[in-house]
Amino acid sequence: MNISILGYYFLGNKISDYLTAVIALLVSFLIIKIVIRHIIKHIKKISEKTATTIDDFLVIVLEKLAVPFLYLLAVYISIKSLAFHPYLERGMNYFGLAIVVVFVVRFVIMLVEYGLKTYLVKSGYDAAFEHSIQGILVVIKILAWGGAIIFFLDNLGFKISAVIAGLGIGGVAVALAAQAILKDLFSYFSIIFDRPFKIGDFIIAGDYMGTIEYIGIKTTRIRSLGGEVLIFSNSDLTDSRLRNYKLMKKRRVVFKLGVVYQTSTKQLKEIPGIMEGVIKNVKDVIFDRAHFFSYGDFSLIFEIVYYVVGADYNKYMDVQQEINFVIREEFEKRGIEFAYPTQTLYVNTADSEKKEVV
Repeated sequence: MNISILGYYFLGNKISDYLTAVIALLVSFLIIKIVIRHIIKHIKKISEKTATTIDDFLVIVLEKLAVPFLYLLAVYISIKSLAFHPYLERGMNYFGLAIVVVFVVRFVIMLVEYGLKTYLVKSGYDAAFEHSIQGILVVIKILAWGGAIIFFLDNLGFKISAVIAGLGIGGVAVALAAQAILKDLFSYFSIIFDRPFKIGDFIIAGDYMGTIEYIGIKTTRIRSLGGEVLIFSNSDLTDSRLRNYKLMKKRRVVFKLGVVYQTSTKQLKEIPGIMEGVIKNVKDVIFDRAHFFSYGDFSLIFEIVYYVVGADYNKYMDVQQEINFVIREEFEKRGIEFAYPTQTLYVNTADSEKKEVV
């Protein structure tokens, strides 16, 4: 190349200056590719040997943010090494500021998302619940990008203080007009972090019951036993007294049965032992007690209490059915009769007293 050509000026810079900037840019790209890729490869090897997720998060940050940011930074520095018109210089400064703001906001959002998911995983939430936390991420993104735009416009010279004051007054008016929506939004945060229920839980709220299918920013959807979908506002659920059967580790069952008054005392004393033997032979059932409870109108009443391990309703019904069958078999073997409603009528006549059982 003719050395004299390198001395020519183009847009205020020598050709040699452009050549130097291009060489510096290419060298920077090469260094970034070699060094950063080596660091990422090293971190990936470490992450395969550890149980923590922070190193995986670091790899994602390096690949999605650090590498593109360093490439753009190299381009910006190379261009800034040249002399341009003041207006173009100012435009480049604003461009550099925009790059920094965008990448900082993206990093903040990624950091919050990682922290939120890590918290939920440690709290015991499953993958099905990740869809429900998108509402929180949407709110965080709106706040983060809104703050970034205000910061950027302020650096461009706009009078942001007046805009913010106007937004503050308008925000109060909007808040007053949207109290119900805001209440549901805060109830959504309460559901996410306080965890009164989660997706898959079977709950009862007032006269309604069903399984949680979806938790959104404003509403929660419940699949009822009849198959239809019940839609509740989040505030309705947080303001209600809920019964969450999924959290139940064992179900307490109390039932009573009656035998006829003609049952002998010996047979009555055997019944609690029969109940205990029957219940203890059933899997996943804990026997509590069985007692001669009271004298009824037409029967001698026994009260039996036991626990079924787990919250599955079908399992509870299967256990109760099995116990009922075995009790009937045991009573038939011993000649013990179940009671049923009867009345004994005494009829007085002139000659004698007659008794009739109905």
